[in-house]
Amino acid sequence: MSIASGDYTFGAESGRLMIETSRTGLGAKAGHDLTIEVTRWYGEATIDATDPAASSVNVEADAGSFEVRKGTGGVKPLTSSDRGEIEKIIREKILHTTRNATITFHSTRVAGTAESFRVEGTLTIAGVTRPITVQCASAEGRVRGSTSITQSRWGIRPYSAFFGALKLNDEVEVWFDVELVPKN
Repeated sequence: MSIASGDYTFGAESGRLMIETSRTGLGAKAGHDLTIEVTRWYGEATIDATDPAASSVNVEADAGSFEVRKGTGGVKPLTSSDRGEIEKIIREKILHTTRNATITFHSTRVAGTAESFRVEGTLTIAGVTRPITVQCASAEGRVRGSTSITQSRWGIRPYSAFFGALKLNDEVEVWFDVELVPKN
């Protein structure tokens, strides 16, 4: 079943927006690959099932709402204190949320079929806007999609520690799984 034409909303109440990081460097064994959830975000979509190019998507996320859900690897398990420290680093040193409270995505083009499509648009992170493409699929009223983000394209310096021996890969994976809720 494909998604019918219409206006929809989606967000943290109807789905998940996740970020996955991986580590590199000589000290990579000491760190963790992280799964981070964006807990406050909202989106709207206008779907034209007969003409996908007439469709549009807009998403706004609270840059201060990143929560570490899982950490794999590392020499020690990730503690709640570690999670809190990582979340603080994301807010203060990576995304600078006091100056850049929101992350936004605005589509510029939608192409493909109702079941498998590509959304091109602009993504603004930490005050920098760059083009991006998101691969998507829909089935049974849900939309799933993913993209890779190279942090340095947005002026973000990937986190590093131990004098650079442990660092995050510049590329992070972003994925989502949402139920589209018809607008009233």
